[in-house]
Amino acid sequence: MKTSSKARYSLRMMIDIAQNEYAGPVPLAEVARRQGISIKYLEQLAKSLSKSGCLTSVRGAQGGYRLARPAAQISSGEVIRAAEGEFLPVACLAEEETECPLLESCTTSRFWGGLRDAIDGYVNSVSIAELAES
Repeated sequence: MKTSSKARYSLRMMIDIAQNEYAGPVPLAEVARRQGISIKYLEQLAKSLSKSGCLTSVRGAQGGYRLARPAAQISSGEVIRAAEGEFLPVACLAEEETECPLLESCTTSRFWGGLRDAIDGYVNSVSIAELAES
C-alpha cells in the first residue's frame, strides 16, 4: 500500500511550518523553496489543512500560515486524513458501503478492520511536534 503525494507533502509542509513559525507566519513560498514542492500544490494542500483545522492563514504583507494548535496537539493521522480522507484498506469498510454480497458472512472483514485500526492507532499516536524534532 502506498500513501499519496498529498499525504506525504502535507506532512512535510506541517513539519516545516512547525519548525519555522517561531518568527511568525510562514509564507508558502518559503516552504516550497525548502521542501522542493510546487507552491501551487502547497496552496491546494494548505486549503484542505485549513479547512480541517490544522492550519490557519494570516493575510497581509507579513502573512503566511501557522499551525492552528500546538504541534504536540496535531497528530500525523489528522494531517493524513485531511489530505486524503479515511484510510480504508478495502472499500467494504466504508460506512456507506452496503452492496457487498458477503457482508453478513465475510471471513476477512475482521482482518481488514484490524489493519485499519492498527494503522490509525499508529498515525494518531505520532504528533507533528515529534516529527519536527527528528
